[in-house]
This record gives sequence, structure tokens and C-alpha cells, in this order.
Amino acid sequence: MKTIVFALALLGGFLSTLGREVLIVADEFPAMEVVAAKLKSDAQISSQIVKQADMPSNLGKFEGVIVYIHGALSEHAENAFIDYSQAGGKLVLLHHSISSGKRKNTHWFSFLGVSLPEGDVAKGGYKWIEGVNLSLVNLNPNHFIMTNRVTWPEQIAWSTDSATSTSSLPGFSLQGTEVYLNHIHTEHHTLLMGLKYDFENDGTKKTYMQSTAGWVKKAGKGWVIYLMPGHTKHDFETAEYGQIVENAVIWKP
Repeated sequence: MKTIVFALALLGGFLSTLGREVLIVADEFPAMEVVAAKLKSDAQISSQIVKQADMPSNLGKFEGVIVYIHGALSEHAENAFIDYSQAGGKLVLLHHSISSGKRKNTHWFSFLGVSLPEGDVAKGGYKWIEGVNLSLVNLNPNHFIMTNRVTWPEQIAWSTDSATSTSSLPGFSLQGTEVYLNHIHTEHHTLLMGLKYDFENDGTKKTYMQSTAGWVKKAGKGWVIYLMPGHTKHDFETAEYGQIVENAVIWKP
């Protein structure tokens, strides 16, 4: 009897992996090929990688939809992503899915509960800077996305504007990547990850520590997960970040 029960359990586990598939909508493909390969090898999840113009008409059949669009976000894709998550889907947004080019979209930022203020970065304006070294810290040590199979190799000094003292948080670093400063949350998000970046301008050095590098948000019947890193495929090849992205896809709210 025990042998039969064990065999049925194995069969159930095998069957649960059949047909699992995510859609990756991108306009830069090498980085997403890294993500797709890891999902396949680690979680037995297949991926379709398509341009937004080639998206299937029915997104509801996918276990998750990953968005990695650097250029303009079409109105069709914008509406499809919003409808998918509000109907119960899991939308995983990477890197430049939230960037200045999306200011032109009618519903995107209000749907995500974010804004990118214009103006000087020192006065709170949004700014992107590439070719930088960036530290990421774990702000939510109880969340699956930040804990499942993630090893944090560093302890990084961390504080926020409201903090009266500096603490040390588990983290990791990326080299030659891109940072986005002054993302503003206009509604509640469950925070996952913070960024730490030393910015030097006209001989003045300032350290930015912002709690906006990763978050989760309920959207209708579904969910949105945002992860800021991802400038090149090397970010996704970094063990810690590659696992966090995988966790976002396999997370079951």
C-alpha cells in the first residue's frame, strides 16, 4: 500500500508540471533566453518568448506573463497586460517595464500605482543611470520570492529617510548594470527589495537608499510583481537575482 501511495504521489507531482507555460513579452531577447532556460531546467516550466506585436490573443492560459519591454509599450499590449492580471493572472514586470518611455501610456502607471516625477534628481526627479555598480537588499525576509533558494552573500549597511539609525541587511551586488532613482509609489505595495547606489555629480557624492527595487501588488483578481534589476543578461545570470526572478514566476499567492 505504501508503494502505491508513493507512486501516486510521484505521478501527481509529474502531472502537475505538465502544460505549465509562461509567456515572455520582450523586445530584447538574450536576457529573456537566460530566464527561460532557468525556468525550464529548475521548474520544468516552458516559455514562449514573443514581441508584443505577436502576443497570443488569449493570455489567460499562461501560468504567468513576464514583461521585458525597453521601447514603447503599445496600447494593445498595455490593455492586454492589465486585463490579464485583473482577471486573475500573475504579471511579472522586469526592469524597464517601469521607465520614462511609459509615461506616454494612458493607464500603465495608474494601474501600477507608481509615478516617475520629472525634474532634477536631487529634488526628487526620476533618473536612470547605466554602467553602474548597484547593491540590492532583502526588505521582506518572510516572503517566498525573497527566500526560496536565495543565498544572500553580503551584509549591506541600510537605512531610510525615516530611520534614525543604520542597520545591516542581507544583500548582493550587480556590476555594470542600470539604476532607476526616485520611483514613487502612489498606493500601497508589499515591498520586497531595496536599492543602494552611490551617485557622484559635480564632485558631490550622495548615497541613495530606496525601497523601490522590488514589490508585489494585488491587481483585481490577480497580482503584479515588479523587479527593477535586469539591464543586461548578466544581471539574470547572477545566481541571487536569477533565483528571485524564478521565485516570482513560481510563487503561488
